[in-house]
Order: sequence, then structure tokens, then C-alpha cells
Amino acid sequence: MSWCLLLLPAPAEFASVDDFPDGFASPVLGPHQQVRAALLGRLPGIDLSDSAWGHLVGPTWSIELNLGSEDPVDSIMLHVRGAGDDVLEVVFAIAEAVGCRVIDISEGDFLAPGDTSGWHSFQGYRNRVTRGS
Repeated sequence: MSWCLLLLPAPAEFASVDDFPDGFASPVLGPHQQVRAALLGRLPGIDLSDSAWGHLVGPTWSIELNLGSEDPVDSIMLHVRGAGDDVLEVVFAIAEAVGCRVIDISEGDFLAPGDTSGWHSFQGYRNRVTRGS
């Protein structure tokens, strides 16, 4: 089970995903090699040995990055597991490296820097599910 976040190059003037107009097509992030180079340059320790998937491990968390196999890359899906609010700094470093905004799939809207509510909600849900409550 993971907390899923979508990285998408959405305009800053969109305050919410509700601001996406019908038929909106976001720009691509860039060629696969360029996106991979941006991630490697910003995130020491990232494993991009698989061309479609990346992996980053922190002290109490891990992040899988789904870059997909298509070229150019149009978005990145993050699958976040573990605990610790410090993972949010890494999520935003990834987003900044590729020029994206973060959409919290479980909350259905943009994630703001410093906002831990979606992450904490996911952890509470995960704990309830694993305890069988």
C-alpha cells in the first residue's frame, strides 16, 4: 500500500485541480534522458537503473518513481511508503527537479509544501487496514 502522488507540469495560476479546463493537455516534462538527468542531478542516492522506474530510500520511507516507458515523459507517479514528514521535502525536491506540481491522488488536489494532512491521513488509513480495524 502506498500514498500516490502525481507530478504534472501544471500552471501556477491553477489553485486547484478544478481549475483545469476541459481538454487541458499539460506540456511534457521532456525526453526520458533529460528527465532522468534532472533527477540524478538533484537526488543523490536515487536508483534509476530501470528506465521506467526509479527508487529512493530514506531513513524511514521509500519512494518509487514511475516515469513510464514512453518518450517524452509527460508525468511521474510517486508511490510513497513508510513514515516521517521529512519525505515531503524529498517529494517537493523531485517535483522541483522536473518542473512539476504535486497532486495528492487520495485528496484529489494539489499538495502544498508543508501540508502534511494527506500524508498523515494515508498513514492513519494504512494503520487501520494493517490492524484490521
